[in-house]
Amino acid sequence: MSNYNPPLRDMQFIIEEWLEAPLDWAGWERHSDLDAELARQVLDEAGKFARNELAPLNARGDAEGCRFDNGTVTTPTGFAQSYSRYVESGWPSLCCAEEDGGQGLPQLLNVALLEMLASANHAWAMYPGIAQGAYECLSELAEPWLKERYLPLIVSGEALATMCITEPQAGSDIGLIRMRAEPEPGGSYRLDGNKIFISGGEQDMTGNILHLVLARLPDAPPGSRGLSLFLVPKWLEQDGEREHNGVHCTGIEHKMGIRGSATCSLSFEGATGWLVGEPHTGLKAMFVMMNSARLHVGLQGLGHAEKALQAATGYAAERRQMRAVSRPAGVEPATVDPIGYHAPVRHTLLELRAVTEGMRALGYWTAHMLDAMHQAGEGMDAPLKQRVALLTPVIKAFFSEQGFSLSSKSLQMFGGYGYMNEYGIEQTLRDSRIVMIYEGTNEIQANDLLRKVLADGGQGLRELLALVRDEGRCLASSFPAYADRLDTLCDAQDEVMGMLVDHQDAEYPYRAAGNFLRLTGLLLLAYTWARTVPKCVDRKDAFYREKLDTADFFFNYLLPEYRYRVDLIKAAASPMPFVGPEER
Repeated sequence: MSNYNPPLRDMQFIIEEWLEAPLDWAGWERHSDLDAELARQVLDEAGKFARNELAPLNARGDAEGCRFDNGTVTTPTGFAQSYSRYVESGWPSLCCAEEDGGQGLPQLLNVALLEMLASANHAWAMYPGIAQGAYECLSELAEPWLKERYLPLIVSGEALATMCITEPQAGSDIGLIRMRAEPEPGGSYRLDGNKIFISGGEQDMTGNILHLVLARLPDAPPGSRGLSLFLVPKWLEQDGEREHNGVHCTGIEHKMGIRGSATCSLSFEGATGWLVGEPHTGLKAMFVMMNSARLHVGLQGLGHAEKALQAATGYAAERRQMRAVSRPAGVEPATVDPIGYHAPVRHTLLELRAVTEGMRALGYWTAHMLDAMHQAGEGMDAPLKQRVALLTPVIKAFFSEQGFSLSSKSLQMFGGYGYMNEYGIEQTLRDSRIVMIYEGTNEIQANDLLRKVLADGGQGLRELLALVRDEGRCLASSFPAYADRLDTLCDAQDEVMGMLVDHQDAEYPYRAAGNFLRLTGLLLLAYTWARTVPKCVDRKDAFYREKLDTADFFFNYLLPEYRYRVDLIKAAASPMPFVGPEER
C-alpha cells in the first residue's frame, strides 16, 4: 500500500500557533515578505508532490531496488522522472539564498518538506537529502571561483552532492581515514583511495555528482586533526568539453531497507578535486554539512513515525476483532468491534500520536531557531547557538530510535498481516532501522550530548530546564497535576546531570550517556506538550480537543518513563565488566 496523507493541519498548527513563526518572519529582513498564507501554499504543494509523486513509488522501489552494471547504477523505475519533476517545481532551491538563485525561504519550511519526502519515500529522499548541507558548506567555505562554478548546480538541482567519509577501516573513528590528496599545479589536488557506504555515490538522476571528500594532505598531522575537505565532481568540464573524473563506482550494497537508495563503494583513482576551507580543517568544514544532515536524519525518524501512525490508525478503524470492554460515547454494542476500541490498541495509537506530534514540534522549533540564528548573522545570540548544539544530537538519536520503535509497535497492531509486505508497514520498519546507524551512530550522538553538557558544567541544559519550568508555571493554575510532574521531571534531570558532571569515575558518564540522552528527549517532549496545552484550551474545534486528549495521555502514561531512565542512569555508577570471546 502506498497511501500517505501529509499532516498539513498539524504542520500549520506548529508553524502558525505553536511557534507563531509568521510574527517573527514579519520582523526579519530576510523573510518579511513571507506570511502564513504563502507558507500554507508551499506546504500544500510539497504535500501534493510527496503524496502523488513519491508515495506510489515507495513499495515498487523497495521491490525493484537499484541495479549495478559495470560501474553504472540504475535507480528504480520512476525515480529519475520524479526527480526531474522535483527540479522543475523548484524544490532544490527552496531555502537557498536569493543571491545564489534560490527562493530564500526559511529552514522551517524546508524541514516540513523533508519530513514529507521521508514519510512518502525514504529511499528516494536519500538522493537530494544532503543537498542543503552541501550548499551551506560550499557557500560558507569554498573559494569564490569554486562557488561560482558549482553552487548554481546544487541550487538548481542539476547536480546532487554526496558526503564521502567512511572507509573500510574507518567508520565512526574518522581519524583512521587513509584517502590521500596530493597538490597539483594550478591549485587542484589529485585524490586516491576508497570510500564505502556513500549514499547516491552513483545514480542516473542528475548529469553530475559533486562528491565532498575527506582526505589527507602529505603534511597532514595524524588523526582527525589531519583531515581536509575536497570537492571532487564526477565530471570535469572545461571549454565546453566534458571529461570523466577518476571516480569509479565499484559496487552497491544489498541492504535490509531503503533498497531504492544506491549505497555505493567508490574508488578515487587520480581524481581531480579542490580544497574546501583551509588545509587540515576538514572535520570542521564537514560538520557544517553534518549538522544539517543530522537534523535531516532526525526528520527521517519523524517521517517514519508519521507513516507508522497513519498505517496503524487506518487499520485499527477497519479491522474488527472481539467485543471491546468499552466504546466511544454513543456507539452501540456490537458482536465485534474495531480493534481501535480495545485498551492495548488505544494505548499504542495514543503513544504513536503523542510522540510523533511532540517530535514534530521539537524538530520545527529547532529549524526556527536556525532561521533566527541566520537572521542575526554575526550578532547571533550565543545561548541560542548553544541550545541548537544541544538539540542536534538529541533530535538525531531520539527521533531515529522513536521512528523505529513506533514502526515496530504499529506493525504489532497488524498481527500476522503486518509481517507480510501487502500493508507496507514491514517496509517502514526495515527502512527506519538504518536511521539509527548513519550520520554518526546513536551511541556517538549520546556521547556528543554528554561532552557538550560536561564542557559547560551543564549550564546550557539548565537553560533548557528553565524553559520547561516556565511552561510548568503557566499550567499550574489550570493543570496543577501536569505542572507538578514537569517540576519533578526537571528536578530529576538536574540531579542526574549533577551526578554526571561531578562523578570521579571518568567512565561513569559514558556508561550512562544513552539513557541520559533518552531522558533529555523525554524532557523535550514534555516541553512541547506543556507548551501545546494553553494554545488548545477553550477551543471548540475537534483538532484542539484531540490535542488536549493526547497531552493528557502523555502526562499520565508516557512521562512516568523518566523514573525508569533516572534509575538506569544511577545504576550506571556500578562498574561494568569487559566481555571477550575467551570468557565463553
